[in-house]
Amino acid sequence: MRKFLVVLDDTRECLNAMRFAALRASKTQAGVQILAIIRPEEVSHWIGVADLMRAEARERIEAHFEVFAKWMRDKQAINPELVIREGEPVTEILEQIRQDGSIGVLVLGAGTDKNGPGPLVTQLSRNSGALPIPITIVPGEMPKERLEEIT
Repeated sequence: MRKFLVVLDDTRECLNAMRFAALRASKTQAGVQILAIIRPEEVSHWIGVADLMRAEARERIEAHFEVFAKWMRDKQAINPELVIREGEPVTEILEQIRQDGSIGVLVLGAGTDKNGPGPLVTQLSRNSGALPIPITIVPGEMPKERLEEIT
């Protein structure tokens, strides 16, 4: 089954990317894989502290994931898969795409503040010509009604 890969983070635009991925997956009998990345700076260099920080980060991610997963299951009949990786976001996204051949589309939300669309959109779109799959960039402020219309 083809999957839409969407990145889970704490940005506002993440919500629209999740919505888009779930709506498209529902209408095309695809799946949704949600990728959360624990950045190196989130984990201390001290072994005992690092393990505790890693466990806390995983708990936060799983709680955040469950909010989206419940909506996807209840409203779109999609049972998303959670993948948690550690490292630099762009590297980990590319590695996940390489490792899971069923991923067919990467879905990213574009930020709307004055700093541009966000670091993931910026970095990945620069290298989009060499990616093995297409990227769908969802505007962060697109109303959910419009998302429903276009999916």
